[in-house]
Amino acid sequence: MKVSVVIGALLLLGGVAYYFWNRPSMPEEARISPAMSQRVELKTQDNVSIVGDYYSPEGAPARGLLLLHMMPADRTSWRAFAEKMENANWHVLAIDLRGHGESQGGPNGHKSFSDVEHQASRLDVEAGVEFLKSTLRQSSGQEGTIVLGGASIGANLALQHLAGHPEAKAAFLLSPGLDYRGVATEPAARNLKPGQFVFYVASHDDAYSADTIQTLFDATPAGVKKGIKFFETAGHGTTIFEREPEFMEEVLAWLQSLQ
Repeated sequence: MKVSVVIGALLLLGGVAYYFWNRPSMPEEARISPAMSQRVELKTQDNVSIVGDYYSPEGAPARGLLLLHMMPADRTSWRAFAEKMENANWHVLAIDLRGHGESQGGPNGHKSFSDVEHQASRLDVEAGVEFLKSTLRQSSGQEGTIVLGGASIGANLALQHLAGHPEAKAAFLLSPGLDYRGVATEPAARNLKPGQFVFYVASHDDAYSADTIQTLFDATPAGVKKGIKFFETAGHGTTIFEREPEFMEEVLAWLQSLQ
């Protein structure tokens, strides 16, 4: 009895080994190289140190994406999406806003920020955009296309930057609010320019953000290419990507359509 069990186990192991030894290799074109990020440090105009993860695909077109996290998260909340974008040949920079993560004052400094300090985070955005522009110039000789993605307070900051910089191409916004400590969005939405793109996203179980994106969508002027997406139970900010991971593909398709 014991001998037959041992023989059977040996035969099973042999079969498994044979399969893995002789299975066809995956075609080279079907393999996706693992995304790798580089830790970078930036300085803002007011001399605040900002840390980010830069994803740099070799030989990619001149197009960059800046990712701005929600509160109290940090840049790692974007990792899965950033890796997807790198594999789609986008230069990606995800930063820790001041008072968060590894940036100056982080990880908990934001808890005691004044309204003015929260509003100064716009300088973090500008530093991130300038980093991408400089990097694209070095790699391709041109600044190329710069777009922004934001979640919650990061969405507010992304929309403000888009409105204040007509040369900026587009932004997708997960769960923005109308006003957080003076980082207001409705005036920004009204100030967008024809030729810019904006994509508003929220979930109905986050009622405030769902109401906000409808208000912002309605306030966005004619000539601005705009989209809006509602979920039912996807939560807030980058939690939407965690609960609805297939939505990453939709955002990627939207970004690719900007070209």
